[in-house]
Amino acid sequence: MAAKRLSLWLAAVWAVVVLGTVLHQVQFWRAARLNTDVLALLPENEQAPAVSAATRKLAEQSQRQIVLLVGASDWSQTRRAAQLVQARLATQPALLQPAAVDAGKLDAAVAFYQPWRDRLLTQEQLRALASAPSEQWASTALMRLYQPAAGPQFGDRLADPLGLWQDWWAERAAESPARPRDGLLWLQGKGQQWALLNYQFQGAAFAVTGEAPLAELLQASRVELAAQGMGEIRLLAAGVPLHAEAAAAQANREMSTIGWGSLLAVLLLVWLTFRSLRPIVLVGLSLLIGCGVALSVTAMLFGQVHLLTLVFGASLVGVAEDYGFHYFAARQGRPASERWQVLRGLLPGMALALLTSVVAYMALGLAPFPGLRQMAVFSVAGLLAAFLTVVCWFPLFDRGALPQTAFARYLANSLTRWPRWQPNRKGWLLALVLMVVLGVGLSRLQSRDDLRQLQGSPAGLMAEQLEVGRLLGMPSPGQFYLVAGDSPEQLLQREEGLKARLDDLVRDGVLPGYRAVSDWLPSLATQQRAALLTAQAERHALAAIAEQTGEQPARPVQAPQALDPATWLASPAASIIAAQWLGELDGKHYSVLMLRGLSPAMLPALNKAATDLPGVRWVDKTAEISSLLARYRLGMSWLLLAGYVAVFVALAWRFRLAAWRALLPTLLGSLLVLALLGLLGVPLQLFNVLALVLLLGMGVDYGIFLLEHPGDGTAWLAVALAGVSTLLSFGLLAFSATPALQAFGLTMLLGELLIWLLTPCFRPGEAFAREQVEATPVSQLATANHQP
Repeated sequence: MAAKRLSLWLAAVWAVVVLGTVLHQVQFWRAARLNTDVLALLPENEQAPAVSAATRKLAEQSQRQIVLLVGASDWSQTRRAAQLVQARLATQPALLQPAAVDAGKLDAAVAFYQPWRDRLLTQEQLRALASAPSEQWASTALMRLYQPAAGPQFGDRLADPLGLWQDWWAERAAESPARPRDGLLWLQGKGQQWALLNYQFQGAAFAVTGEAPLAELLQASRVELAAQGMGEIRLLAAGVPLHAEAAAAQANREMSTIGWGSLLAVLLLVWLTFRSLRPIVLVGLSLLIGCGVALSVTAMLFGQVHLLTLVFGASLVGVAEDYGFHYFAARQGRPASERWQVLRGLLPGMALALLTSVVAYMALGLAPFPGLRQMAVFSVAGLLAAFLTVVCWFPLFDRGALPQTAFARYLANSLTRWPRWQPNRKGWLLALVLMVVLGVGLSRLQSRDDLRQLQGSPAGLMAEQLEVGRLLGMPSPGQFYLVAGDSPEQLLQREEGLKARLDDLVRDGVLPGYRAVSDWLPSLATQQRAALLTAQAERHALAAIAEQTGEQPARPVQAPQALDPATWLASPAASIIAAQWLGELDGKHYSVLMLRGLSPAMLPALNKAATDLPGVRWVDKTAEISSLLARYRLGMSWLLLAGYVAVFVALAWRFRLAAWRALLPTLLGSLLVLALLGLLGVPLQLFNVLALVLLLGMGVDYGIFLLEHPGDGTAWLAVALAGVSTLLSFGLLAFSATPALQAFGLTMLLGELLIWLLTPCFRPGEAFAREQVEATPVSQLATANHQP
């Protein structure tokens, strides 16, 4: 009676927890706290926080920006098509708003810089002023005085007799190929005339609903262009919101495929095995509660949930149902009055299975990858919740009869027909063949650690992103220089030293160009030198003008003090390049110098350019992340080996000389997976190794149950059902469009199948079963799993 009261109390407590989870789920999905950023899966570089800060700030600058390019062979077609696209996008103002070019912003920047005009010179102007004779500047001033004006003018000619100010702004404008034309921004490239349209995404965070409003809106624009007879017009789109939306839509599709597909497969297995709605409802309830609790715990611990965590978590269905299978497999054919007795008999084995699975999942969290830690927490919380649902609620609600079915009897009896490896001539010959296959496959296995394995954006969208970047000469956020200094002045001087080397690469045609803070805010030393050279040259120029015209023009008064960082940062001019000024961090000042038109062939020369420059660091995030993936692949491989040793020690303590029977199937299955990857030419990566870690925790469970209950058909029935459902759930990840999950799923698919097939081949013989029965107390035999 006391045990029953305790069970009812636990059931009530668990009901309160489930109710709280339901309430949290309602709030979570309303807030839609989902993360679609691939880089959020990666660890921050703890040794270089400035690199992380730079990457974060550059990403924030463009997180809502969408760039469209409308292109045709002639400008009149381009202009008409661009106007049609603008009209179509204007129908969704709550989704997109045009980022209009603010002409007043340029005027404000020109007005701000005006007092420091004589201190703002290009590198070419500095070299020319320092080397050209005074007669040359006099001739230049007279030529500019009488020739017609060309291009925009920044002040009158006498205020800038040498055109230094105008040429400085021309160099600033050259950072973008787009120019105003007929009320649009125009550029030319790849034999076409392009109109540049900038928009700001206005929507809220993307929910996993399967909807893609941005993609649908752009597709509607393309359809309308075709309907207007403009089928040859090209419409290119790029921007972080487009990739985030694609990731959300893809996650919805994959969760539907993996999650619902796994659930339906599991429920079908339950129906075929038990032919009763009660197991279906209760197993489905345990899965639903497990996933709900997992999501709530993850959201509360991390503040938000990554989409890949949801996709990975959808495969949790294939593991969380194991506890329900074990309960109903043992419960089948026994009266309802024995259901508490059945649970007590199963509880030690189920708890051991939970522990091994939790340990395997927590191994994912040992690597400092936020995404992997989320997946580990999600899975552990989900398994624990499913386990508690079985323990607290199943005996309470499982009240009716549950007769044995022919399908369950067939599965249970199939254990006796399964081949068993014997140390005879045939067995050793089979082992030799297996060793040859392993040797050939493992010798061909190669590794590849590439950041692209984390990228799941559609190929078409990625191609458009790259093409837009090339046409606009957009700087790469993945490769840049991080410049540091003890003071802002030292920082700017070091940046200018780096620019001197990059200018050589630009002149040699190696590098198309760069963007630097010191282009807009020269160091104090450079400003002083520029002011001195400008004063000397303009003095000769104004004297020549006075002699030629008879007038006495006076040089405009310039600011007495140099332009300092504090004044510049508070001005409208700073917003142009503010994202590259990181400011002070841990007592040092940092800036980012970005590069335009990068290609892989340039990277060695750019890396070399930073050599021996104090305070300058070349940052290649793509290479760094790839190196990080390689290091953790090796680290997790050593952890996997250590795990095998630890598991074998634990098995040897429990099963003595028979311990190898529980571990060998998992070891052989994992090695065969690696060999198959080598034979298929699939490279090894971190996520293959992580799958092998999970296979260790799950695969050994099958061997443990067959050793704990030798010859027990009920244990094999539960193992068979668990293996098939896990195979279906994790195996479906092999069809994910995200390369990382695909690699994980393929490894789990092959590994789970091989381990499941190999485990009964190494089951103990009848002698071991008799020894186990003789060593088991009578009281324990009374509550042991029921033999069908």
